[in-house]
Amino acid sequence: MQREDVLGEALHLLEIRGIASTTLEMVAERVDRPLDELRRYWPDSEALLYDALRYLSQQVDIWRRQLMLDDELTAEQKLLARYNALTDCVSNQRYPGCLFIAACTFYPDPDHPIHQLADQQKQAAYTFSHELLTQLEVDDPAMVAKQMELVLEGCLSRMLVNRSQVDVDTAHRLAEDILRFAQCRQGGALT
Repeated sequence: MQREDVLGEALHLLEIRGIASTTLEMVAERVDRPLDELRRYWPDSEALLYDALRYLSQQVDIWRRQLMLDDELTAEQKLLARYNALTDCVSNQRYPGCLFIAACTFYPDPDHPIHQLADQQKQAAYTFSHELLTQLEVDDPAMVAKQMELVLEGCLSRMLVNRSQVDVDTAHRLAEDILRFAQCRQGGALT
């Protein structure tokens, strides 16, 4: 079995069971491999969690890069594409983005490697938004990016508990409103 296969199954288990409940033994059972075989690569559940989140981070980074290079989408569509991706995840009963929020909560020490990895992903999301908002020449792109990321993180936090498409739809609408409001301010409509 490939490392990526094990990490993919570990991520799926983490989404279903949560960070606190997922064990290395559960992953070994899910991938039908001996526990000792997995322990050669991941001595404990924390090592597996770190590697799984790092793998997920790489996937998200690739997705963002591909999105940025997509010439068929407008900057607005790229900014809001995360909500379409979340809709796809919810329809498949997958909640990977929530794992970064959960990791920061479960490992609150900012010096812990898992917290740092999750925080890097949050910073990358902010940078993505800021870059697109700068392209759109909105007024105060840094503040608007913070607002949009706050909405996204709130949505992901609620999805940890509710796992509801309604929350994604609400966050999507709020992100659209923030973007429109920023564009109106840019055009002088609110001065």
